[in-house]
Amino acid sequence: MKKALVLFVSLFVLTLFTTAFAETMVTNPDWWKKAAEPYKGVTIKGISESTPPSKAMMEVAGPQFEELTGINVEFEVTSWDEMYNKTIQDMQTGSGIYDFVYVEQDIIYAYLAQNWLTDLTPFVNNTAITNPDFDLPDFTSFIDNFKDSKGDLFGVPFEAFLKSYVYRTDLFGDPEIQAAYKAKYNKDLAVPTTWEDYTNIAKFFTEYGKEKGIEIYGHIAQAKTHPCVAYEICETIWPAMGIYNWGINLEKMRATKANGGMVDSDEAKAALKWYVDMLQWAPPGVKTYTWDETAATFGAGKIAQGIIYLENLGWWSDPTKSEVAGKIGVALPPVVPQAMEDAKSGKGYIGYYDGGALGIPHSSKNKEAAWLFAQWVARKEWQGEFAKLEPES
Repeated sequence: MKKALVLFVSLFVLTLFTTAFAETMVTNPDWWKKAAEPYKGVTIKGISESTPPSKAMMEVAGPQFEELTGINVEFEVTSWDEMYNKTIQDMQTGSGIYDFVYVEQDIIYAYLAQNWLTDLTPFVNNTAITNPDFDLPDFTSFIDNFKDSKGDLFGVPFEAFLKSYVYRTDLFGDPEIQAAYKAKYNKDLAVPTTWEDYTNIAKFFTEYGKEKGIEIYGHIAQAKTHPCVAYEICETIWPAMGIYNWGINLEKMRATKANGGMVDSDEAKAALKWYVDMLQWAPPGVKTYTWDETAATFGAGKIAQGIIYLENLGWWSDPTKSEVAGKIGVALPPVVPQAMEDAKSGKGYIGYYDGGALGIPHSSKNKEAAWLFAQWVARKEWQGEFAKLEPES
């Protein structure tokens, strides 16, 4: 009964907010109404991965767009695996189920090779359906990942995945924990800058939790047999250990050391061994974790440190949804000395930056209406609010 009441109140408040928003928080509502007039009553259907920004689009942006334009939005937010399976099947068969889809920078060129996406450049140049405030140069250079070799646009970015080191400030600042750590390692407990320090902290907190009878672990990973583990090793661990671009030599487009790559190098093998060895300091179920479980476990207050996607900072900072609100610190991940030198010189990089965009399948039956929604999500006046939104689900 309590849950039902909370749900009713939440929906009621959302309805009031949506109606008020439609007229008061859009810089040019009349333009949107006029542009959408030919498509009023149309239903556009989209699919995306279950990320915090996607949930915010489903719960807030979609209803607000419907209220102002009269275009209905059905937005399916699901797992990474199911999202890709459904998206690819729809575009491959040309069934036209979806009018907008999630397009990650890792996969867009595979889509382009199959001619599965709609070229958005003609839409950009059509003043009848392109908002005067839609400003391509205002996007960061990340948008270039969603263009083809001719510079034509195939996706409108709406989220970025920054992955870095996060830690519990309350645990790191606890006098008792600090004293115990110093007694064991003869050094102060601090944000690690080396992998040796990270490993020691991981071991310390997991053992400390066992000794105190509390569920706290010094390490977390997305170690499920799933693409997430390849992403973590190749895009997070390897760069911080001096191995870049998935170990591929981009000039030769070869991966083995014999051909100028690093995939089978001693450095890559050592990094993989470290990754596997570190799982002993993570929660017992870590081999079932993807990025979702990793974020949830940190938010539940069970992790002292880890390298996790920062898009979760919004809900982690909400005390009604997280056990770690007000207790989170963020820093660069630990690195080997060479990686820091490479980052400073531009030869390498530290951390991880990826992201997603909204694209329109070639088989969409409502391309113009879908284009309006993609712009709605990307409009300038909403970005500050978008970044702060914490989805309800």
